[in-house]
Amino acid sequence: MSTSNSSRSALTIAALGVVYGDIGTSPLYAFRAVFDGAFAIPVNEENILAALSMIFWSIMIIVAVKYVVVMLRFDHRGEGGVLALLSFALGVVRNRPRLKWLITVMGAFAASLFYGDAVITPAISVLSAVEGIGVASHALDHYTVPIALVILVGLFLVQRRGTGRVGVLFAPVMVLWFAALAAMGAVSITQTPGVLAALSPLHALSFIIWHPGWAFAAAGAVFLCVTGAEALYADMGHFGAGPVRTAWFTIVFPALIVNYMGQGALLLRHPEAARNPFYLLAPESLLLPLIVLATCATIIASQATISGAFSVTQQASRLDFLPRLRVLHTSDTARGQIYIPLVNWILMVGVVVLVLSFRSSEGLAAAYGIAVAGDLLISSMIMLIVLPLARQHVLRWLLPLFMVTATVEALYFAANASKFLSGGWFPIALAIAVFTVLSTWRRGTEILRARKMASPAARVESGAIDLSGITRVPGSAIFFGANPKRCPSAFLHNLKHNRVVHELTAFVTVSFDDQPVVADDERVELSKNANGIVEIILHYGFREEPDLVQALRLVARRGVHFEPEETSFFASKPTIVSVSRRGLFGWRRSLFGWMLRSNTSLARYLGLPPNRVVELGAQIGI
Repeated sequence: MSTSNSSRSALTIAALGVVYGDIGTSPLYAFRAVFDGAFAIPVNEENILAALSMIFWSIMIIVAVKYVVVMLRFDHRGEGGVLALLSFALGVVRNRPRLKWLITVMGAFAASLFYGDAVITPAISVLSAVEGIGVASHALDHYTVPIALVILVGLFLVQRRGTGRVGVLFAPVMVLWFAALAAMGAVSITQTPGVLAALSPLHALSFIIWHPGWAFAAAGAVFLCVTGAEALYADMGHFGAGPVRTAWFTIVFPALIVNYMGQGALLLRHPEAARNPFYLLAPESLLLPLIVLATCATIIASQATISGAFSVTQQASRLDFLPRLRVLHTSDTARGQIYIPLVNWILMVGVVVLVLSFRSSEGLAAAYGIAVAGDLLISSMIMLIVLPLARQHVLRWLLPLFMVTATVEALYFAANASKFLSGGWFPIALAIAVFTVLSTWRRGTEILRARKMASPAARVESGAIDLSGITRVPGSAIFFGANPKRCPSAFLHNLKHNRVVHELTAFVTVSFDDQPVVADDERVELSKNANGIVEIILHYGFREEPDLVQALRLVARRGVHFEPEETSFFASKPTIVSVSRRGLFGWRRSLFGWMLRSNTSLARYLGLPPNRVVELGAQIGI
């Protein structure tokens, strides 16, 4: 085998441990939710075949076709996810302000819905795995919640240490997990091969036509089989589209379908198995090992979701939806392994509250689908908006596909919305809260930037300022500003009060571009003005963590040398001053002011020597 083929195979196996943890554990609860619970439908042959048909064609249309075949092609320099999709869409509508605003709002709300998914996924996954002990012995049922809480709290507590060491075990465990899914399903199918008739879409269509009420009730549970589909797109940057597709079609897709069919075959033989068809597929002697394996798989699924929440938060901060947050890198070699303490503790509290409130995967199933359905529907709607405007005319041929997926996802969203009072309110309420924070920061920074630009000082061009009569002092200084062609306010304040300019003075603007990663040879823009000021623009992708010390090494290659330990770094620190009536939405101004005060310091954010940073205050009225 060639080196390239070996590397591709390794990436394919590795993708199982990160990309497919969520959707790979859905057989634990998805099929069961159709026939057991508050929204259950009667267990009979017609309904079983219809539910299996709905599951198969939902996975085929939404996961296999929409995401694996199509969406993985809409990468942004190799990266995926809703915010990468937002970058692609904004590039298409850059000259249409109203559409740009609409797509930005849609993308922000889709990201907000992801946090609902990030809270529910660990809770429902681990609970559904631990509930297997109740199948082994009903006397152990009351231990389910305590054991799940211990596992989940422990998972959040180890986040600070990073996932690198544990991550090497993810892929082998998931390979074993998918092998177990396929084996259990295949044995059951051989006993009742007639279940394969469910592969025909006619069973699903006739069920929808003749029993629309039951079909609508079943749809909310059936949709759980595609939860995690967005991870295919979001995590493609770690492995590339090729390995993700290969893993899906050779391992994941066959294993999932065989297991779902096996569960259906079991119900055809023993309708009473509806209480937990997944675990009842296993021989009694293998039940405990299966519970342990399922728990490991759900921990992996939870870890992938938690890591995804860290990545989405970092991306949102880069795209001006959140303030600077404290981000810790847990690996010296892998840039993508990050830990955000604030997000970690908020998620942990949310997960614990969910487990204590719902106490079973059956209860959480009602809350789960609505967030994911909304996320998937928004991505299809964004594509329907931008595809007709895309320069590549061949893309317009995808419109019928996204019309179909949007229709299916809208129906699933409606089915899950019907469970609003049964738990569906939680992810929606969480999404609204997160969206309020994202939109408040975005709008606040836009107003702040506009007020700064309206001030007389902001109109001073960096190359036009006359420094001929100003005393030059030894040393070097860097002043940070938002506009690369204007004098930073910190420089003007320093000039006004101290009347000196350093021999080597640079105006630095840190720019986060609408792309995930910027190559080093594209990172630095440098120019020298006639007055001796050096203008530097540092470009970063929204997935990157800025490191000014490393960037100064790239600047040195251009002939301008700064020693970080001998350079003074000046920045302005704005303070919000109320200059207008508070009005109905005055609380948003207070929220923005609090977020501004909580902003991570520039020294920590850019990796600067703390003892070399000078912050000059500035009051801005809003």
